[in-house]
Amino acid sequence: MSREYLDAACRCVIQLTGLIFLLGSPIALANGERKGESALKAFYESSWERQPDYRAYQYRVEAALAKQKIASSLLVSPASVEVSQKTDRANSNQGASETILGLGIPLWLWNERSSSINLADAEYKKLMSQYYLAQLKIAAEVRDTYWNYQRSKIESDLALRRFENAKTLAMDVEKRFKAGDLSRADLHQANGALASSEAFLVEAQANVINAEQRVRSLLGSENLKKIQFGDATKNIEPVPKVPENLSGLDSSLPIVAALMDQLEVARKALDLAKSQTRASPELQIWTTKGREVYGVPYQQSVAIGLRIPFGSDARNANRLASATAEIVDSEVRLAYERESALSNVESNIALVKSAQLKLSAADKRSTLANETRQFFEKSFRFGETDLPTRLRIEIEAVDANRQAAVAKINYAVAVSNLRQALGLLPE
Repeated sequence: MSREYLDAACRCVIQLTGLIFLLGSPIALANGERKGESALKAFYESSWERQPDYRAYQYRVEAALAKQKIASSLLVSPASVEVSQKTDRANSNQGASETILGLGIPLWLWNERSSSINLADAEYKKLMSQYYLAQLKIAAEVRDTYWNYQRSKIESDLALRRFENAKTLAMDVEKRFKAGDLSRADLHQANGALASSEAFLVEAQANVINAEQRVRSLLGSENLKKIQFGDATKNIEPVPKVPENLSGLDSSLPIVAALMDQLEVARKALDLAKSQTRASPELQIWTTKGREVYGVPYQQSVAIGLRIPFGSDARNANRLASATAEIVDSEVRLAYERESALSNVESNIALVKSAQLKLSAADKRSTLANETRQFFEKSFRFGETDLPTRLRIEIEAVDANRQAAVAKINYAVAVSNLRQALGLLPE
């Protein structure tokens, strides 16, 4: 009965391990094309290249540059030409004829051109900062997905190792039970430990599958085979240097810089609204050539005029109110996000230090637990230790190893979160 249980458990693990291999082999075994980069950086760059913001960025830049060119032009809008012809051929046919050619030149209002140039420049700068924020947003998703995958993979490896150890112990107990050295209760305890380790292994492998699905959603099928994830401990990002006075980070934080650019756009929009008190005036130039009857020489004249539209207080008040509302919103948002960003940096600095201390303690515990397991494993083989003690030591060693492995991932996550708070892309 025990042998059948062991064989069934082994078949189950082999099938699940094969499924994990089929699903995970493109990630775990593929030869990456970006060998000079870290796996995390290659993962980020491949994910970013699939984003709509990356694809549309070039055209947004072209639009912003075109807007700057329009704002710098000499005319507020293109000039217009008007042509008309007057004749009496359909009526008296006395030879009367008149041709009118007119040119309309729209003019800038006072300070309107300079305000338009400043607004176009501010919007271009805002486009740059918003683009970097979009990059950071994807970087946050990539970091979370990458370290979640690495954590699940490590836990799966530890669960498989625990299962193999439990299987070896159960087979040893079965042999000694048949030899009469151990009781059936000991055999049941060993098989129970094997069943528990199998359940942990199945759950860990299911977590790996879920983590891989998140990786696939970011990378896409075409980029999946280009990334080699490698060893998680070799892909820990470098710890950034943070000044003691965090207030010096104020304007260097991307979210703060982006909101400052947005506030500048709102201010320039208000300046433009103040200058646009009416529609654009127009300089008009006409030339007329005509005669009254046959035989009379053609006469030509030139006229110059200026068309000035009336102003509208209601329409101008609407633009001023909207621009003022944007300024108020940007100022309040900037103050809130500045304080939040600095607090986030400060808390992540503390989390990195805490994770480093936990990693050191977990490594020490893992080393001691593994040495203790070796001692009790030998004493159990010689019959000097009972099975419950042997199982307890095994569980403690497995838990210590898991804690040490997870502590390494948590430290890497803390460093990544600190870099994310500082607005640094993956390296």
